Amino acid sequence: MEEVRRNPRIPEDTVFYAIYPDLPPDFPPAEAAAALRSLHLHLIQSVLAPHLRDYIWQHEPFHLSLPSSSSVASSHCSFCGSPSLPHLHGKTRFGDNLDDEWFVVFLLFEASRAVPSLSARVWDSDGEFLLIEAAFSLPRWLDPDTSTNRVFIRRGDLHIVPRDRFASNPPLAAALDAVRSDDIDTRASDAVQAAINRRISRYPERARANTHRVRVRVPLPVAQVLKHEPCLISLAVEGFYDRDVDSMKHAARMDKFLRSNGGGIEMVRISVRMSRAMYAQLVQQNFQAPRCYPMPSREEGPAAYMEVELGMKIACGFEMMYQERRRAGKEGKGTTWEAFKRSLENSGCFEGLLPGSKEYQRIMDSALEYYKNSSLSSRTREIMNAPVQRIDEILSMPCSVDDFEGVELPPNDDDSWLYNGEDELNSAILERQKEMEIYEAERKHRKDKRQKDIADGSSSLSDDVNLGDIVESMQAFVQKVSSFEGAEVPPNRNSKTVELDADQFMKIMGSVIGEEPHEEIARDADFEGDTSSSDMDFDGSEDEGDLAEDGNGDTFMQSYSDALNKELNDTTLKRSFIRASQQHSNNSNEGPSNAGKDTDEELTPVDVDVNLVKSFLDSFSSQQGLAGPASNVLGLMGVKVPPDAKKM
Repeated sequence: MEEVRRNPRIPEDTVFYAIYPDLPPDFPPAEAAAALRSLHLHLIQSVLAPHLRDYIWQHEPFHLSLPSSSSVASSHCSFCGSPSLPHLHGKTRFGDNLDDEWFVVFLLFEASRAVPSLSARVWDSDGEFLLIEAAFSLPRWLDPDTSTNRVFIRRGDLHIVPRDRFASNPPLAAALDAVRSDDIDTRASDAVQAAINRRISRYPERARANTHRVRVRVPLPVAQVLKHEPCLISLAVEGFYDRDVDSMKHAARMDKFLRSNGGGIEMVRISVRMSRAMYAQLVQQNFQAPRCYPMPSREEGPAAYMEVELGMKIACGFEMMYQERRRAGKEGKGTTWEAFKRSLENSGCFEGLLPGSKEYQRIMDSALEYYKNSSLSSRTREIMNAPVQRIDEILSMPCSVDDFEGVELPPNDDDSWLYNGEDELNSAILERQKEMEIYEAERKHRKDKRQKDIADGSSSLSDDVNLGDIVESMQAFVQKVSSFEGAEVPPNRNSKTVELDADQFMKIMGSVIGEEPHEEIARDADFEGDTSSSDMDFDGSEDEGDLAEDGNGDTFMQSYSDALNKELNDTTLKRSFIRASQQHSNNSNEGPSNAGKDTDEELTPVDVDVNLVKSFLDSFSSQQGLAGPASNVLGLMGVKVPPDAKKM
């Protein structure tokens, strides 16, 4: 399932779900399949039927199905990615109507309450979107990377497999065992439950309130189809809203839905139920009626014109949907073909080829032939042809205008929500703001408590820290001779002292920079045999001899040093280090005059130890209590620094 949830080709407007009944692991496959069929019928016909009845879905209805035989034989389900576990699965494309997605969540919670022996999970292109809804109440360790196979719906509650049970992401089977076990507490906190319940508690009432009823005037074939299959209004609105240049050619002719069996144009008045999102998509779209479509004059009044205009958009949507699905069914193409073609492009099949070229067309024809012979193509043809076949069946039935005359139509629903949605938006924003304020208040409380604990223990912590230890540890690190394996940090100040002749090492290092006579190095280098390297001998021979023979060497170095100091004095570099004079002036109220200040700064050296400690403490403070280079190095040296209470 992880592959499906992380797959970038998952449509952004589709919700996926899976239901896992509690079956023994050694259950025979035949009995498991029978149990799944029984559960499927019980859920659809008994548990969820009252909620699903008369609900108009935006694109696709809530649908549960059993895994195919090929999925059962393989190690993972080709649809939802679940391992070879008995389960039911489904998907629903909700499009612009986000209420459909949360209605699906409500249905899964209802199913888990009615059948306590099942576990469900739901996800979309964002992953575990239930956790997003409860983001302010989640434990800090839970994030998109650690939530895989941890979030389930069971017995009307949200369950999260704890981290102490599985440090890393658990396998799905093991996670289900943990959720089913009475010995493991996987139920999410009350705050998380409250956040989810706030979102789904308004269902199914909200689902009914999301329906909009409106009177329209449509051709007789359209009225006949909507009379027998009201749910097909979603496909008509989808065909109208997602129209393109090719599909609009069908609307220009209106061969299927404008003319009746007698050849004339017969218009009837009906009442249509649709979702609010569908109504908004129809009303907010400007669309010029085809020339063949009879439109009234605006002088007849805005209400009458509105009825005909909405009916025209619905009729054109039916025409475009019907013709496009019939063509796709004949060709065996559809959204699955587009997805198959995108997968070929992403795999590099057409890399370096221009669309329309000979080689490009050859590969495309081979891919299309393979697709048509696959089971995916036959399934696509079946899905695309289903509405077309149903419409043909309905239109083949006898029907007349008299069937719709004299029928009392319900009044139009108020559509002020379409123009006055500011209150609802502000209410949603205030609700989120309240959640954030509660979260920030709790966070501030934890922060104040932590600061109080730090303040209470700061004195004892400060007593344990000696800033001189930082200097001593760093000097020990610098003076330590490391092997070819790299630098070795002393693990602790109180550990066993490293046996090192520091004086001899410093003499050797001093010879490299010219501070020791070469003869003394050669004499002292036999402390461990003849270990002086050829590089050291070379560095101290020719260059030093040339400078010694050149009487102007000292003069040149002095001039170079003076010029360098003058150049640096004009920059901010000299103020980035602490000198000994600054330490003295900070501890005394009296200091040298401004006239001699510059001269003193040039003569006083940089206090290396103070600058070292200051740099370490500044770096440690900038980490704000998190792991970083300063705390890591000091920890290796055995130095413990208390947190910066002022920063916190």
